[in-house]
Amino acid sequence: MPETARHRGAALAVLSAASLMVVLDSSIVAVALPVIKTDLGFSAPGLAWVVNAYLVAFGGLLLFSGRLGDLAGRRRVFLTGVVVFTAASLAAGLSPNAATLVIARFAQGVGGALASAVVLGMIVTLYPEPRARIRALGVYSFTQAAGASIGLVAGGALTQGLDWHWTFYLNLPIGVAALLLTPLVIASDQGLGLRTGVDVLGALLVTGGIMLLVLGIVQTGDAGWSFRTIGALALAAALLAAFVLRQARTKTPLLPLRLFRIRAISGANLTMVVMVAGFLGFQFVTALYLQQVLGFDALTTGFAFVPTPVVIATFSLGLANWLNTRFSPRAVLVTGLVTTSAAFLYLTQVQTGGGYALHVLPSLVLMGAGAGMAIPALMGLAMSHATSSDSGVTSGMITTTQQVGGAIGTALLAAVAATRTTDLLAAGAAEKEALASGFRVAYGYSAGLTALAAVIAAVALSRRSVPAAPSPAAEAPAGQPDPAR
Repeated sequence: MPETARHRGAALAVLSAASLMVVLDSSIVAVALPVIKTDLGFSAPGLAWVVNAYLVAFGGLLLFSGRLGDLAGRRRVFLTGVVVFTAASLAAGLSPNAATLVIARFAQGVGGALASAVVLGMIVTLYPEPRARIRALGVYSFTQAAGASIGLVAGGALTQGLDWHWTFYLNLPIGVAALLLTPLVIASDQGLGLRTGVDVLGALLVTGGIMLLVLGIVQTGDAGWSFRTIGALALAAALLAAFVLRQARTKTPLLPLRLFRIRAISGANLTMVVMVAGFLGFQFVTALYLQQVLGFDALTTGFAFVPTPVVIATFSLGLANWLNTRFSPRAVLVTGLVTTSAAFLYLTQVQTGGGYALHVLPSLVLMGAGAGMAIPALMGLAMSHATSSDSGVTSGMITTTQQVGGAIGTALLAAVAATRTTDLLAAGAAEKEALASGFRVAYGYSAGLTALAAVIAAVALSRRSVPAAPSPAAEAPAGQPDPAR
């Protein structure tokens, strides 16, 4: 199948749309949780599993799914994931009771992991030219960075305009379209072959370890540092340690440890964990501030986030290629992280009597600019040394660290905000002031996390560890069009 610019653009559109579907699902459901609780009779602790069941399955299976793509073929794994995710979305929308919904959400996580883990590897294969790859990664990064904000808007509109079932039904037309179009625009790949060896024990160790890690992290918000939480984290550490030992000794490792000796890959993954912890924690806290302090309803809260994806689109879709070519991905990444840290520092000034335009909007714009610079640059750095045989597992690894970072950030910021609020309420402070003070502390943590990510990127991603930014002259011979156009 010829890989013309139009053909590759169609393939990128399908992959990005499927990725957006998965990202939307993580935030679109959050807005509908109060209504779901009432309709299906969830208890307060049980309601958390509408989110946690998805996170545990999704985070736990990403790494294995990425390696499975290398072995069995990335298109095959992608299509399997879309089928599972779409079917599970239908089951979730039709759920008659709480137990069915939780099971369907777990199945969505399985499908989401299979589909998402291989997308970056497929994009890297489609766009081998550095300049075209930067532009393609900008499109993908937009879906990752802006998808959660778009989900808040869609979730509020669907829940208030129709009902919560439609937050799941929305996935059906996207999933069906992806299933029909993928065989037409993305060529089949054979992979290395399952006969080369699937490390079943390694897959069980890493999947169980990451599932328990995510479970332990998300439980801190409800159970605190209970025996159950500590036990889950301790067992996760033991399983992951056993996984590392297994990978060092087996002839067919699920995750070749040599990848961690590549500074661009290890540094990018470490930066991703810390960066996303600050990014997603910010979104969670800001949604609470808008609703609990400023009195916004769910739909208004969703629309309040619109400036962020608009600015992200401006940078990731319009300026990312020029910035990364003119300077370097490392410089653009550090600049973007410093910009987001400044946005969070500005939010530490929020007040109970504050207004959206003065205290929130400027930070949302800065946040969009910083994320629009940082995420495409970081994705490119993470995949810069991926070979054709390792692109799936490298893609799965960066997506796993992204997921773990989001879980850490949300749990951490929720905990510090709740602790500060509880202390002030016990001291006799007014409820809104106590809430606002807790959010200010959380924003301070977000600023610290993104500043730390900037330091890690500056140190770990030294100029010698990453490929030089391509010059336009070196990319396409004279007279030939840029294939990404």
